[in-house]
Amino acid sequence: MKALITTVPFGEKNKLPLELLENAGIDYTINPLNRKLKEDELVGLIPEFDLLIAGTEPITKKVIDNAENLKLISRVGIGLDSVDLIAAKNKNILVSYTPDAPAPAVAELTLGMIFSLLRHIHVANTAMHRGEWERFFGRRITEVTIGVIGAGRVGGRVLRRLARLGSPRILVNDIRPDQNIVDNKIKLEWVDKETILREADVVTLHLPLTGATKNLITYEKLKMMKSDGVIINTSRGGIINEQDLFKIMSEGHLSAAGIDVFEDEPYKGDLINIERCMLTSHMGSMSVDCRTQMEIEATEEIVRYVNNLDLRCPVPKAEYDMQSEK
Repeated sequence: MKALITTVPFGEKNKLPLELLENAGIDYTINPLNRKLKEDELVGLIPEFDLLIAGTEPITKKVIDNAENLKLISRVGIGLDSVDLIAAKNKNILVSYTPDAPAPAVAELTLGMIFSLLRHIHVANTAMHRGEWERFFGRRITEVTIGVIGAGRVGGRVLRRLARLGSPRILVNDIRPDQNIVDNKIKLEWVDKETILREADVVTLHLPLTGATKNLITYEKLKMMKSDGVIINTSRGGIINEQDLFKIMSEGHLSAAGIDVFEDEPYKGDLINIERCMLTSHMGSMSVDCRTQMEIEATEEIVRYVNNLDLRCPVPKAEYDMQSEK
């Protein structure tokens, strides 16, 4: 069995995933380009491999049609928008993922962004590096209304951390409201998305990228927000329309934005020209412990398959159904 590892870095902080592959007698190749692969690059690489340990590169129908020997796609992470599940199913290719491992790290990056954006830490740092001394008025997290759209694995963790910090008002939206997601002493207000956009000082998004969430946040939705509002996206690129965000921030609306995920990565778009927009390089899961756990879990699925054992975390039927409805 031959495995292609497309996600990079891999096995950098902890060699256990590589050792698991070696002990199982699996011949592996790590992404030779050392960056996110494009569709045609993956098409050229995939034919000789039986197993794929995948990142966020596009695993499209074209890729899968050229994957002559592929038996299993083991996704390092939770997002599945980059994988054509229906094409994989039609070729009897199994797909697994690691939905829980990255959540704590993404939640903490979100909290870090909230603190930084409310106090303009990122702008002050940039100014200092230019030799400029300027002090910025900001807001404390306990004095603002925070809106969380999406209360699943990551959003739920964000909510529990926010509740302990004592924000006076927390607005939440999810397709499946869970009244027990935080301690009953903390009151969450379950409201629609528009209420969150209108009334929250900080809006943070924790949603999968689907047909329903693609371009969910457009110019018109951003215009609904307070003029000094803050918006954060650590979930998936494409949920916020990036050009609309650039346009509205160029007009002076919104005090800050924090974006970790982009429609096309590496990102080189217009938002780099908006200083008060904090940009990070899809690093939500990149804490040593969470990244290592993701790599180990994805590798263990490969080893299970080779040893004819049941997968521990196959992609559920609901994810296939969601793609079928597009």
